[in-house]
Amino acid sequence: MPAQQIIRRHAFATSVASLAIVIAGIVVLVSALRGSPASADLTLGEAAPVSVETLSVSYVDEARIEARFPGLIAARRESALAFSAGGRLDVVHVNVGDRVAQGDILAELDTRTLEAQLAAARADAVAARAQAALAQTTLTRQQQLVERGHVSAQRLDEAGATARAAEAQAAAASAGARALEVQLELARLAAPYDGVITRRNSDEGAVLGAGTPLFQLVEDGVLEFRAGLPVEDAASLTPGNEYVLEAGDRRVSARLRALTGVVDTTSRAVEAVFELEGGQGVISGEVARLVLPGTLEERGFWAPLTALSEGRRGLWTVYQLTNGGERYSLEPRSVELLHTEGGRVYLRGAVDEGAMILAGGVQRVTPGQSVTPVQSAQP
Repeated sequence: MPAQQIIRRHAFATSVASLAIVIAGIVVLVSALRGSPASADLTLGEAAPVSVETLSVSYVDEARIEARFPGLIAARRESALAFSAGGRLDVVHVNVGDRVAQGDILAELDTRTLEAQLAAARADAVAARAQAALAQTTLTRQQQLVERGHVSAQRLDEAGATARAAEAQAAAASAGARALEVQLELARLAAPYDGVITRRNSDEGAVLGAGTPLFQLVEDGVLEFRAGLPVEDAASLTPGNEYVLEAGDRRVSARLRALTGVVDTTSRAVEAVFELEGGQGVISGEVARLVLPGTLEERGFWAPLTALSEGRRGLWTVYQLTNGGERYSLEPRSVELLHTEGGRVYLRGAVDEGAMILAGGVQRVTPGQSVTPVQSAQP
């Protein structure tokens, strides 16, 4: 065999032997790791207990609750303001967000044509009054001549008719001039009440038709709140009394103005109308809730809303800590939700008096998990 072939075969055999040694070492290392005591058969029961916040259950025979009825806060008055006659918009004095007082001039139309017509009508009225005065003078003279026998009664009757017609023409001319004066007044759009401008639809130079809305005016001095109440709750209210509304994290006072006294066929509720004085921090369009105190005559206990977990078949559960000692385990208990109020709930169910239940973090635990209570929460 040639020397080069012998050398190549020897090198190949050496490489195979080296690779076998490396593979054997890897197998030994993996076997050692699998047999390590540090990672052998850890179970949930042997894991370090989780620290959780708990609540001690205390039952009561009845609960003082606050019923809440939602509604919308709105302006008592809200108007789309427009000119009663069409014309070219000449001047706009206000913009969106401006607060105006009753009688403030908001916008004006071009009135040059009206002013010319009014001048002509006033001149006609002056002429008509002069004609009426002349006719009255003529009538007086005819009366004197009749008394002296110089003219017939027929002439007197004609003079009287002429005088009355002249008076009527003078009155008509004055009325025509007054109508044009009213049109001039209406060409200046005034605020009908105190409020804030929430919309402006046109600018100077636009030609507006009669009744075309130019501004939206919302009264902000007095707001309204309307809510639908069950018949028994509506019957407990007294018009004129003050009640509490909850808007966000604020509580404001509202006076009951009226109850409709009629049950709505759709909602089966009676509508109550409240008035809120401005300056309490609420605005038109905000959602609020009427807060009415009451009593729930059911035995149960209070818990934070965070203590609830959704159970099977749509039921609610809480986690009760059992098997006391150095470690506790979590056991789900079914409960019935009797009332929700803010961030807490009123419950009854298979929970022992004085037992500790999980107050929060239910999404981070599982039934049977080992836990350690570290703090007591308030319901």
